[in-house]
Amino acid sequence: MAKSNSEHSQDHPFHLVDPSPWPIVTAFSLGIFAWGALRFMHQEGMLLMLVGLAFVLASMAVWFRDVLREGKHHHNPIVQIGLRYGMTLFIASEVMFFAAFFWAFFDNALFPREAINFVWPPAGIETLDPWHLPFLNTLILLLSGTTLTWAHHALIEGDNKNVINGLALTVALGVIFTLVQAWEYSHAAFGLKDTVYASTFYLATGFHGFHVIVGTIFLAVNLVRAKRGTLSEKHHIGFESAAWYWHFVDVIWLFLFICIYWWGGVSAAAE
Repeated sequence: MAKSNSEHSQDHPFHLVDPSPWPIVTAFSLGIFAWGALRFMHQEGMLLMLVGLAFVLASMAVWFRDVLREGKHHHNPIVQIGLRYGMTLFIASEVMFFAAFFWAFFDNALFPREAINFVWPPAGIETLDPWHLPFLNTLILLLSGTTLTWAHHALIEGDNKNVINGLALTVALGVIFTLVQAWEYSHAAFGLKDTVYASTFYLATGFHGFHVIVGTIFLAVNLVRAKRGTLSEKHHIGFESAAWYWHFVDVIWLFLFICIYWWGGVSAAAE
């Protein structure tokens, strides 16, 4: 007679996840969001984009909930190593994602095409002052990295009060960064379709801004967990993943500031 699943003993330290609908639901939600965003760039489709975004956030919330529940019983040290490898590979893929934007920017900056009269930035583009709002946002992100490190050290030492304080400050700084970037976009002298410079500028900085929003949500989830007392000095793989992601976002912004805002601005001034 065959044994039931409950009667089988696990002879390995790994965690085999239960079947879940959330990966495919999230995939479809992202597809709706992407299609709506594409239509929004052509002056239509905002409602579809917002509906897709709502479904993405909802599916992420329930998926995160299930992962947290699994973590209480199944995220042993061996499983945590696998999760760290997974997060490392994910961040590596994100590096390649942004490398494409930098490639596009420098390819057009160093080898301007005849279509834009061999000038970079193209004639008529008024670049943003790097030492105004972009520099302010640089300081905000660098400060957020220090507050997050403070929270991380407090967590290792079992000081939950300062974990909450550090995470709260980091989340607040992430929100402030997003608001400052939105203000910057609303006052920019060029739009998304105003030459290849504008397109690469908005795609690179805009996707970074999206990553900041995702990272802020990631940290906010950990803030809620810290307030509920579910983070511990020996078991906080979710916090570590959020911290790695946030520091990655910080580093990408430094490259954006130096290459696009500062170097690009200097090039424009030289013309």
